[in-house]
Order: sequence, then structure tokens, then C-alpha cells
Amino acid sequence: MRTHHPQADIASVERAYEEAAHWHEGETRRSGDPYITHCLAVAAIVADIGMPAAVVCAALLHDIEDTNCPPGRIADRFGEDIAQLISAVRRSELRAVPPGDVTLETATPTLDQAVLAIRLADRLHNMRTIGFLAPATQRRKASETLEVLVPLARTTGLPGMSSELQALSAAVLQPASSDFAVTTRILALLSLMLPAKQRTRWRQEWHAELAALPTRQTRARFTFRVLLGAPALSLALRRPAGREHPWRA
Repeated sequence: MRTHHPQADIASVERAYEEAAHWHEGETRRSGDPYITHCLAVAAIVADIGMPAAVVCAALLHDIEDTNCPPGRIADRFGEDIAQLISAVRRSELRAVPPGDVTLETATPTLDQAVLAIRLADRLHNMRTIGFLAPATQRRKASETLEVLVPLARTTGLPGMSSELQALSAAVLQPASSDFAVTTRILALLSLMLPAKQRTRWRQEWHAELAALPTRQTRARFTFRVLLGAPALSLALRRPAGREHPWRA
């Protein structure tokens, strides 16, 4: 986030993470991962596309209304603007946004721009982990993503996100090529280096990233990078939790 906004209020982002972690404590995703991992992933995507700290805070807190967080608490702790943004994200209907009507201004985004950024990031992470859903749900989400979110991301000015959403959707709706299947098996073997409880999650993440790559060569390079990084990842996942703050370098 510092890359896009050198003067960003990092303290507010840290407080938003702590708030989200508190209210999502004990919740898990279908993958078995703590629910807060989804909030972190969405916030990271929003930060990567250049959104300011307030939007990153709202991304961390975008599912807070599904918890026992008391009404009014977010407005009291983070201000009315962030609270209104979270509510707007919950109410938004992306099918009602014609492609080309909204483009992203990342320095000082409007409410509609901020909502769109969070919704696109939310779907991108959900598509990366879609393998944990029932097959019928996967196909429905993939079809909707191709029809609605891919053109929205493209005309909004996020061609990289549009391409990844398209590739992830196509991987659900179309059978994989033989070389793709071989590379997937290699990644499954590499996941055996990781702690048992983390293997399924990382296999799914790697598979999703692999599906977004268009050629055999790019998939081979990705697999090689995973091979090189797997030992360090294994060590990091085996460290005792609770010492490092996820928003501090």
C-alpha cells in the first residue's frame, strides 16, 4: 500500500485487521482456513490495485455484518465513511452496473468506485478458492463471473484481474489439458512438504494461480517457482503463531 500511497494511515489498517480478526474468530471457510484469511486476501488485492487506506480497511471489514459485531460499532471506531462503504458493498448488485460506466480512480475514489474494487477483489479470491464448493455452485459462479465480472474488470481498467477471472472461470467450465493435469500433480506432490493441515489450502491456491496462466511455458515457470519456494514456505508455516503482525514487514 505504501507503494501507491506513501503517506497512508497504516495504523488504521492494523486496527481494522484486529477488529475483523476479533469478530471472525472461530469462523472458518469451506477449506477449513480461518475466515480472516479471506478478509486479508481481499484487502491485499484492493491494496495492490492502488486503493487508499480507507478502502483497504473496508475490505478487511467487508463481511463484518455477518458477525455479532454490534450495530454502530464500526462507525464509532472507523468513521461513518467506512461504515457506509461496507453497507454499500453489501447492497451492491454488480449486474446493475453496465460495463464502462465506472472506472477506477485510486487516489480519491468515489463510493461507487470503492464498492466495485472490493466486490471485484472479493470475487477474485473466491474464484481462486472455488474448488471447495459443490460442482454445481462452481459452474454457476464461474458462468456469472464470465458474464458479469470479467467485462466489468476489463472496462474498469483492470485487465490483469479480468484475465485472471476469465482463466479461473474457464478452468471450471472447460476440461483441463493433459499438460495442465501433469503440472497439477507435481504441485500436489510439492504440497506434501507442508504441514498436513495446510496442504489442501495451498494446493487449491496453487491450482487457481496455475489455471490463470495461458501457456505451457508460463505454467512450467510457475511450478518451478513453487518448487524453489516450497522449503521456505514449509518452515514459515511451522513457526509458532502469534508473534508477527500480518500487516508489519
